[in-house]
Amino acid sequence: MAKDNKITLYDLQLSTGATISPFVWATKYALAHKGFNIEIVPGGFTGILERTGGKSERLPAIVDDGEWVLDSWGIVEYLDEKYPDRPMLIPHESVAVLTRMIDAWLWPAAMGPWMRCYCKDYRDLSLPQDHEYVTTSRENMLGKTLEEMQAGREDRLPQISAAIEPLRTALRESPWLGGSTPNYADYRVLAAFLFTASVATIPPLAEDDPVRDWVDRCFDLYGGLGRHPGLHTLWGLKQRPGDPDLFNKMQGMGGIAKRNTGPDSTRTESEAIMRKREDAPAK
Repeated sequence: MAKDNKITLYDLQLSTGATISPFVWATKYALAHKGFNIEIVPGGFTGILERTGGKSERLPAIVDDGEWVLDSWGIVEYLDEKYPDRPMLIPHESVAVLTRMIDAWLWPAAMGPWMRCYCKDYRDLSLPQDHEYVTTSRENMLGKTLEEMQAGREDRLPQISAAIEPLRTALRESPWLGGSTPNYADYRVLAAFLFTASVATIPPLAEDDPVRDWVDRCFDLYGGLGRHPGLHTLWGLKQRPGDPDLFNKMQGMGGIAKRNTGPDSTRTESEAIMRKREDAPAK
C-alpha cells in the first residue's frame, strides 16, 4: 500500500518546469483522482534510464511503496485494481473502450497536428541537454527540420480548432466526459491540451471557444493541478478571412441531440442552415 498516502512519479519536464508528456499529465491526474499525494522526480529526456535505475527508458513510471509500474494505461489499470475502494478511473469496462476510441481520434485530429505546429518551440523550451535529442528524434519522425515543419502554422491552427468539434458536441450537455464527474476519459483528452499549453507560444484556440469552460474546470481540479506557471495560454486565436469557423456557432445541430419537437422546430432549423449558407463568403 502507498506509504504515507504518497506515490512517486517520474516526470518529463521542460526548462520551465512544466510537464511536456501528455502521458505523464494523464498519470498526474489519475493519481490525484485516486486521492494520492504525488512525489515528483524531476528531469527531462536525457538520462531517463539512469534516473529510473534501469527500470525504463520511457515515462511515466510510478513507484508505489517499492513497486514499479510502467506505462500510462498500465498505471491506470494498476491503480483501479489495487485501490478499488478509492474513486475509480475506469468505472465500467465501456469507459475503457470509449476512452481508447476517443484517444485514437484525438491523436490524428489534434494532438499530432498541434505537435507539428509547435515542434520548434518544443525543442527550444526543452532542457538545454535535451535539445540535440529532441531535434534529432523529432526530425526523424517528421521527415523535415523543426523549422520547416512549424512554418505556416497560422494556416493550420484554425483547421485543428475546427477538427475538435466532436469534443465540444460531447460536452454540450454534460459537464464532463465522465458524465456528472470526471474519469480517465477526461484526463486522457485533457492531456493533449496540457501538452499544447506547455509549448504554445501562440494560442491555438479562440478566446470564446466553448471547450474553454471544460478545460478551465479541468485545470482547476485537485488544487489547480493544471495551473503550472510554465504553461502558455491556449486562448486568443483570431479567425482570419478565408479561415474555417474555429468552432461550430450553430450549437445543437447535428449529432445526438433532442431537437425535433415537430414541424416548427424542423422548419426553424432548416431556415438557420440556409441563412448560414447565404452568409458564407464566396470562394
